[in-house]
Amino acid sequence: MNTEKKSIFNKISDTGLLLTITIVIFFAMYLGAIIFQGGGFTKPQMFFNILNSNAALIITACGMSVVMITGGIDISVGGVVALVSMCCAVYLDHHNGSILGSILIALGIGVLYGLVQGFLVAYLDIQPFIVSLAGMFFARGMTTIVNTAPFNVANEAFTKLKLTRINIPGMGTVNKKGIYVPAYVEIGVIVAFVIVILLFLVLRWTRLGRSFYAVGGNKQSALMLGINVQRTKFLSHLICSVLAGIGGYVYFLHVGSGSASHAMGMEMNAIASSIIGGTMLTGGVGNIIGTLFGVLSLSTIQNIVSSAGLDQAWWTGITIAAMLCIFLLIQSVVMAQKKRALKN
Repeated sequence: MNTEKKSIFNKISDTGLLLTITIVIFFAMYLGAIIFQGGGFTKPQMFFNILNSNAALIITACGMSVVMITGGIDISVGGVVALVSMCCAVYLDHHNGSILGSILIALGIGVLYGLVQGFLVAYLDIQPFIVSLAGMFFARGMTTIVNTAPFNVANEAFTKLKLTRINIPGMGTVNKKGIYVPAYVEIGVIVAFVIVILLFLVLRWTRLGRSFYAVGGNKQSALMLGINVQRTKFLSHLICSVLAGIGGYVYFLHVGSGSASHAMGMEMNAIASSIIGGTMLTGGVGNIIGTLFGVLSLSTIQNIVSSAGLDQAWWTGITIAAMLCIFLLIQSVVMAQKKRALKN
């Protein structure tokens, strides 16, 4: 029996085991919502709306996962998203800018943040929490300096892009008037899925991806294997910030406005999604597909709480806190059981 158990655990990696748990819990939770609450959960568009609303969070959470896999953290991503939204909004609305120009602004902000924070963390050996905390305050302050009042963007080209919908064949529903309403996703969802696929391939099949896991698992062992630990940490923060810039533009496409209050708490949601998705805070373990399901799980539980009539903000916070504790407990129990099985 012990031999069989040991064989099973040997075949399943830490990352794969936690990913499986995350996916199973998500489907169980969503199926439970369909059975016990019905309503919107029975319609495919409900699921697509979760994707539409959280495309930016998926992107930023993927970047967060990369940093967490290396054993770091970045709490500036929410501020970067807000700064990107405001800068692009001012550029398009007040300066009659172009779509391409606004995209370059978003990427430029992400790259600059990644270069500065990556250098401070990797080469000056400053704690990533302190560096990204300063980055968060700087981004929030700069957002207010760029423009104080919130406003909606009226740029014609941007509005047309924002309203672009991609219909999903065979997933629509017939409304009460007998009219067929097609299911759709926004452009941001396509961008998010492309990034998820690219990062999954990078982490699974490239030397850089293996370096991220090695550095997060054991920095000294990574050095002995000839891995450039400083460069690896630098690249993880650069990737995270660039994805925050892209996520900022996707967020901007969804809301269509600039405001200093945008993306408040997004960094915490990104961290929570990564943890729920099976990324360990200690580093060395994580999966981008798990992060995707972490975001979906987080949003689903929020929708379940809202559908239950508990619209007050504190109920959502309490539910997310309980959910995080459950997932952390599951992670701890599963990993402890695996280590025990491998020793026997």
